[in-house]
Amino acid sequence: MTRTLTPPEPILEPDLPIIDPHHHLWDRPGARGAELPPPSHPFEAVIRLSPRYLFDELLADMTSGHKVVATVYMECGAMYRRGADPAYRPVGETEFVNGVAAMSASGLYGDVRACAAIVGHVDLTLGAAARGVLEAHMAASPRFRGIRHAAASDPDPAVLGPMAGRAPGLYRDARFREGFAQLAPLGLSFDTWLLEPQLDDLVDLAKAFPDTQIILDHVGTPLGLGAYTGQREARFGTWRQKIQALAALPKLACKVGGLAMAFPAFPSFLSDPPAPSEQLAREWRPYVETCIEAFGVDRCMFESNFPVDLGACDYRTLWNAFKRLAAGASATEKTALFFGSAQRIYRVDLT
Repeated sequence: MTRTLTPPEPILEPDLPIIDPHHHLWDRPGARGAELPPPSHPFEAVIRLSPRYLFDELLADMTSGHKVVATVYMECGAMYRRGADPAYRPVGETEFVNGVAAMSASGLYGDVRACAAIVGHVDLTLGAAARGVLEAHMAASPRFRGIRHAAASDPDPAVLGPMAGRAPGLYRDARFREGFAQLAPLGLSFDTWLLEPQLDDLVDLAKAFPDTQIILDHVGTPLGLGAYTGQREARFGTWRQKIQALAALPKLACKVGGLAMAFPAFPSFLSDPPAPSEQLAREWRPYVETCIEAFGVDRCMFESNFPVDLGACDYRTLWNAFKRLAAGASATEKTALFFGSAQRIYRVDLT
């Protein structure tokens, strides 16, 4: 698809340091080409907007005007080891991203530090055997900080589209929890992606493992498509109650972002022309303010979720929207939201 080109927005607060704690890298040749059939789900349309997002594209975004000093890479199934034992195939992603991080750390591309921390993937349903895979990730990169094992699932396949198919109840599964128990002893964190109706599963998991650092991605993904079309606002109170329950658990942090994805179905998604930052801030404000109020600034961090959030806006506009949402915060609070929380929780080394 093509979208109307609009002039780039002026950068707000250009001197505010940012650590982007959530982005991906990928190369998906199958998503290129005018001969492709129409996308069967809005998420497929987003992938076609950016079928290639590697170091060049990330660096262009990082240096497009905002003071993004470092990033945290989030697993997305990229560059798995071909022909390896299935359990160890995801280690290839950490090896790949560590190479990108080394390129950035060379200084040849400026002072930014892309992928200064890496979150990979391990199938925790391996149970206790997951420890060996975790150790292989750690050996592959000194930047490895933890894993994400997504649980996003819904009875209506139209909600997740190409990502549908996961069985419900993953975080309550005994084998999964046996694998999950390997994280804290190794000093590793756990990123979680699941949907608003599933958030009770995460509350139960976090209570069972109070010593494991857990990061909730994408404010718990409120829904407004498929079976939830037209229900997002009606479900806001339910979502808020679950966020407050999660925030009561001290080792749980929240990434504030991901609202530009297809799943909440805000009017800004795939709008033409793309929505300005004022509109994005207006649409996202109730969710952003609820999360910051519940978790506090020291357990919240703004995230880009690029290139996925390209479905609503470019990188410059997205960070402008977050800066509008934080306009009333103090300098100390802004430092936490844009930089400090991410640096502490992911142990981002900027030396």
